Amino acid sequence: MRLDETELANEFRVSRTPVREALIQLAFYGLIEMRPRRGAIVAEIPPQRLYEMFEVMAELESMSARLAARRHTDDDVQALRTAQTDCEQAYDAGDTDAFYHANERFHMAIYLASHNSFLAEMAASMFRRLAVYRRLQLRIRGRLKISRDEHAGVVEAIAAGNSELAAELIHKHVIIQGELFADLMASISRLSNSKPA
Repeated sequence: MRLDETELANEFRVSRTPVREALIQLAFYGLIEMRPRRGAIVAEIPPQRLYEMFEVMAELESMSARLAARRHTDDDVQALRTAQTDCEQAYDAGDTDAFYHANERFHMAIYLASHNSFLAEMAASMFRRLAVYRRLQLRIRGRLKISRDEHAGVVEAIAAGNSELAAELIHKHVIIQGELFADLMASISRLSNSKPA
């Protein structure tokens, strides 16, 4: 789908400058392609490429959790527990959007607890690049509960200083395998088919 700057500016009642800046950011994360004389077009990411991106994300998160288990402070663990509590409250309220935002804080807290700023930057950048897909997978039936439960195990492993368990649990939490990936692709397909051409 082509994204027209003027139409977007009119729709959101802003000038073209913030729209152009937003498009540049979306292009940076690979969500759109900027084509000369054709403007911005929504990028089409093949399933294999998406799976590969989740594989890399799982490894970055795994490394972050491993280091967090070894290096965390009491404040780091408190930040994780607070984000987890927010996830639980959002789950109880059935609020997928609130869960997504609490989930983002949860993962960012792991990156920060690694006390490796370069790793935290890389993981956060990859998280943002996959944000739309991570958000979409939360809408898969039963995923919110599974995600909430998986978080609890990760928090306890990090708090206990069990680096290998923390790394293993977060890897399983992030990687998309088998049925879950098929469900995600079906959700993406339904979403794209429901939009006007």
